Amino acid sequence: MSKKLFITSIVLLVIISGAIFVYFKTPKPESSGTRDVVPGVTATEIIVGSSSALSGQIGYLGSAYIKGAMTRINQINEEGGIYGRKIRVIAYDDQYDPAKCVVNTQKLIEEDKVFALFNYTGTPTAVKIIPMVEEKKIPLVGLLTGANTLREPFRKYIFNIRASYYQEIELAVNYFTEDLRLKKIGVFYQADAYGLDGLEGVRIALQKKGKELITAVSYVRGTMDVEEAVEAIVNSGAEAVTMVGTSSPSAKFVKLVKQKKPGMLFHSVSFVGPEEFMKDLEGSTENVFVTQVVPPVNEYEAKLFEGVALYRNALKKYYPGENPSFGGGEGFINARILIEALRRSGKDLTREKFMESLESIKDYSVGMGSAVSFGPNDHQGIDSVYLTIIKDGKFTLFFSPPH
Repeated sequence: MSKKLFITSIVLLVIISGAIFVYFKTPKPESSGTRDVVPGVTATEIIVGSSSALSGQIGYLGSAYIKGAMTRINQINEEGGIYGRKIRVIAYDDQYDPAKCVVNTQKLIEEDKVFALFNYTGTPTAVKIIPMVEEKKIPLVGLLTGANTLREPFRKYIFNIRASYYQEIELAVNYFTEDLRLKKIGVFYQADAYGLDGLEGVRIALQKKGKELITAVSYVRGTMDVEEAVEAIVNSGAEAVTMVGTSSPSAKFVKLVKQKKPGMLFHSVSFVGPEEFMKDLEGSTENVFVTQVVPPVNEYEAKLFEGVALYRNALKKYYPGENPSFGGGEGFINARILIEALRRSGKDLTREKFMESLESIKDYSVGMGSAVSFGPNDHQGIDSVYLTIIKDGKFTLFFSPPH
């Protein structure tokens, strides 16, 4: 070997050795705390996505729901987040339109690559994304709907926190038939998945009492066309009616029925948007009951429930001028459960760990009514329902479950 070739070989060997040394000694990029890439999880953030009615027919309800959740999320972020990660919520407006909800959800999963779905509003919207949630195996936590379809059959990736419409309706039917001894119960419902679920709930509740539904009348979602329903209810001889609708048409229905039959009793499920409903009733509040899935969030209840006080104070801080509401209180509870499950999941966060952590929650107090419990085969956290009436311009507990 010539001297020149020998020197060249030595130089190449040094270069290669140096490259190998640099490769193994170069610090690897900091891990986000997970072994594999987890959608929506970085070293500094956990991203969750929501599609909700932030404007339109029930915009008041969806907006309160999201703001209620954000009051607690803002608090935890100010405190440093979860293991150094702050929670970021991407919230899209679907205007209570099922097609828009599907598009929003697809965007959240495919483009925004969120870790989980959170705080969805409404039955007709939520039922449309069940196949997508199950196909993508993405957890969905907290839905402002009591639809049985989201509970049966068991949905592995869906975690309901609130009680169901069946439970709400059974409480009201029991009061009408047992306490008041009424025999003729009718239903006024929105002609979609939401209303039909409530209609079935009334039938089931009455069957348990050995009674039959006297009549069922409906209206088209998004309209105020309730006149035919009013005539049918009045002519049916019904003594009480359960309403499964939204605020404005339900309030119009109540006022028109009262003109023809002043003694009628009315019950509405919680999705009506209680505060908006009271406003739309314009004083026609006598004999009107509303079932709730959280206790009232007024100043009096804040003295009884720590969580109500926490929600009211946080709302005042982050959304000054925003009035406390049942929907906001429910959103606040949802956020507390989301945060607790993320904490239990540890720093190495995955969707599987997150769902296991949710299922590990037992008798967890949110300081606002009943404690929350899940299980491997139980994805509904709360079963309690509250019966309320409107008194002195506010909702008052008429019946409260034991805590």
